[in-house]
Amino acid sequence: MPAKHEPGDPAAAAEVGAPAAAGATAAAGVASGAAAPAEAGPASDAAARVDELRRLIERYNFEYYVLDAPSVPDAEYDRLFAELQALERDHPELASPESPTMRVGGAVAGGFATVRHSRPMLSLNNAFDDDSVRAFDRRVRELLDADGLDVRELRYSLELKYDGLAISLRYEDGRLVQGATRGDGVVGEDVTANVRTIRAIPLRLKGIAPKVLEVRGEVLMWRADFLALNARQREAGEREFVNPRNAAAGSLRQLDPALTARRRLRFFAYGVGEVVGVQTPDSHSGLLDWLRDVGLPVGPERGCAEDADGLLAFYRRMAQRRAELPYDIDGVVYKVDRRDWHDRLGYVSRAPRFALAHKFPAEEAVTELLDIEVQVGRTGKLTPVARLRPVFVGGVTVTNATLHNEDEIARKDLMIGDSVVVRRAGDVIPEVVRALPRDPAELAAGTGRYRRFTMPTRCPACGAPTAREEGEADRRCVAALACPAQRRQALWHFAQRRAMDIDGLGDKLIAQLVDTGLVQTPADLYRLDASTLAGLDRMGEKSAANLVAAIDRSRETSFARFLFALGIRHVGEEVARILADAYPDAKALENEDWAALAERKARIQKENARRRQRGEPLEPVPLEGIGPEI
Repeated sequence: MPAKHEPGDPAAAAEVGAPAAAGATAAAGVASGAAAPAEAGPASDAAARVDELRRLIERYNFEYYVLDAPSVPDAEYDRLFAELQALERDHPELASPESPTMRVGGAVAGGFATVRHSRPMLSLNNAFDDDSVRAFDRRVRELLDADGLDVRELRYSLELKYDGLAISLRYEDGRLVQGATRGDGVVGEDVTANVRTIRAIPLRLKGIAPKVLEVRGEVLMWRADFLALNARQREAGEREFVNPRNAAAGSLRQLDPALTARRRLRFFAYGVGEVVGVQTPDSHSGLLDWLRDVGLPVGPERGCAEDADGLLAFYRRMAQRRAELPYDIDGVVYKVDRRDWHDRLGYVSRAPRFALAHKFPAEEAVTELLDIEVQVGRTGKLTPVARLRPVFVGGVTVTNATLHNEDEIARKDLMIGDSVVVRRAGDVIPEVVRALPRDPAELAAGTGRYRRFTMPTRCPACGAPTAREEGEADRRCVAALACPAQRRQALWHFAQRRAMDIDGLGDKLIAQLVDTGLVQTPADLYRLDASTLAGLDRMGEKSAANLVAAIDRSRETSFARFLFALGIRHVGEEVARILADAYPDAKALENEDWAALAERKARIQKENARRRQRGEPLEPVPLEGIGPEI
């Protein structure tokens, strides 16, 4: 798969929408091959332009997510999206639930309803070695032969086993009406509002409108998007996700669809459930091609084989290519290609006899836990980090791994000096899985090989006391910005591109500013002058002047960026944006009666639950997306 760029977020497009909407049309039209439209004036012109924009954006989504062949740059896509948002805002009568702009999410749900699948979503039997795969092929041949079928026609369709979350999409008359998780295979959760925010999933099928088409597939998150999400979580002082699958599942099951919309989820279709009113291909490989043609993304890494040797060759080829893929897989899947043979082969223990999942071995290795060090984060959180004897696992050499917190160390009963199993969780984050049995003689002799680790009661960076609040897993340094480690992290956070965007203020320079005492708080940055900066190591006059200019430029910023830059605990980018939308400035935020607001919000949410049951319009909820803890 070629390297891919990512169309901008709807939220990002909205931010630039005001200046772009008027001027982007001609450029976007030329880029897409469409005629440059005139400015929308009368309602009929606006309706025509809205129609045109929706068709263009859905076409570009199809090219990007399904064909993997984008035809316009990100900037053009974002400008078209912003223009559509502006037109729909100015002409609310043109609003449609199928508009691409509706993918940014809706109101907070009151919980997930249950959905009974029209046909069960079955799991697959697993194989872990070559002998099991050959036994599968042999059983299929024996069953087909016993049924009087010609095994010379046997062919298998080969796919990847995606490490994501299985879902079912129900289309009626060509339109998406429901999305549901697999659940227990019979009953799942209704996540329709969240599914509609995933731009890889078409809201309307391309070229067909069957009475019912139920599509089965996998929601997953690309590794690059997972790393970016965890970086945002880390900057906001929020819990990080363990791996992309965990992140995809957590994102899809958000009670606020707007949060799902802001996390880059993808989708690959791999089969169908109930089908009414349309003829589907006879072969599974043909079905996947057909699903792609009607607008649904299908994994590009596929193949066919005629025997067990072909199955195993595909498995080994994908095992070698696993690290190159932009998403996580944990094996491959073999399916008998002829779909009319599926029912003839039947099922056993709620798993089909016509398919098999061949799992990859775990990416694990054994090494020594040399030491445990403690890092101090921006919010004062103390994170124990395992220092490991270098070991090659999952394609990279691993020397460090996070141990999360003291409860995790106790749960795994880890001691410095242990031989430990290390895994690259989700092929991304190194993780200490467990300790191997200790040498009884070494333990009895007390030679010092094994040492218990305890979290420090004093901050390793500043010596201030540490504390663990009731109900929290993390221990924190109480010194706040008086702690140099927290100060360095806070300054880096304040200056980063998505916050105050101070170009040239990197880690090494921040360390110098803190160590020399020039900067105690972010406000001190605005008192620096070029002559002072020029006196620091590796800072010439020109670099100093450029940094002072960058600091000065940062004075003009949005309230949302400023709030995010302050690094208030739990106030990440999304929360900062919600607060900035609700309050004009910091003074209004300071003067809010938060206890009264929390009570009013809880009262409105209860009332809305009653209104939802009665089918009545809902009352606006203040600070939607911000819960009681924040």
